[in-house]
Amino acid sequence: MDSFKNQPIIYQDGNYIPADSVGMNFSSQTIHFGYAAFDSLRAYQTENGTKLFKARTHFERLKHSCELVFLPFHWNIDKLIADTYKLLDVNQLKNAYVKCLIYTEPGIFMNEITETHLIITAVQYDSYYGENHIKASISSYEKSNPQSSPVNAKITGNYINSVLALAEARKKGFNEAILIDQYGYVTESSSSNIFIEKNGKLFTPKEGNIIPGITRNTVKQIAAQLEIEVVEKNLDVNDLKSADAAFLCGTLAEIVGVYSVDEVIFPTPFSESIGSNIQRIYKKIVLDQLSFEVII
Repeated sequence: MDSFKNQPIIYQDGNYIPADSVGMNFSSQTIHFGYAAFDSLRAYQTENGTKLFKARTHFERLKHSCELVFLPFHWNIDKLIADTYKLLDVNQLKNAYVKCLIYTEPGIFMNEITETHLIITAVQYDSYYGENHIKASISSYEKSNPQSSPVNAKITGNYINSVLALAEARKKGFNEAILIDQYGYVTESSSSNIFIEKNGKLFTPKEGNIIPGITRNTVKQIAAQLEIEVVEKNLDVNDLKSADAAFLCGTLAEIVGVYSVDEVIFPTPFSESIGSNIQRIYKKIVLDQLSFEVII
């Protein structure tokens, strides 16, 4: 998934070119300071053809991330959507993971950025975690302080703590990490939002110290249709570990059950949880088999 070897054509500034011909100027602030914005989409093979799930919402979030960190965004979103479908077509991809990166012009110094470039890549993709449920650990790395950088922006520099947290978790025998903020509240995993189930309700960390994900919003919409209460609030580690069940959600992860956190195994099997029902409905929605209006 992190290689171009299965994806020979990428999209760069309106052109479709071989991936191995792309380079980035070594003096770019993107390389030296992690100054770039990105977003990710999923494409699904449906009975109605290949469909990008919530493409406009993703590209609008990409634009918003750029605005939050003063990166110029000069692309037309309608054209980007059409161009992404063409990228899937030229690479003969049906089920795919699409990654968009807006990076800076050459210039090693911290000067104002007046020019940016866009690359879109797509690779064949089915499932991040497979059929496995997650064994997570509480990370020693904290979520970024919202006063140090906008945590609701998808910017590359914000993700070094996620990279370190995931590496730490895997070295300890877990396959995911949960990050806590500076006040001891649960935020999210290395790349996904988290929901916990308790007494028939869903709880999720409130906005302010998380990325309010597009999949997270979809989960809330599904829960509303199912008349399941969703409470957004500060959650500490005890809240998490005393839950009946839990799941992660995100573009990459989709919806996946959490089996345990550290030494605590959740008492309700994921297959019997609210999350499992939402997972089933979510899959039908992204495959164009169901709309929000008829999920009950």
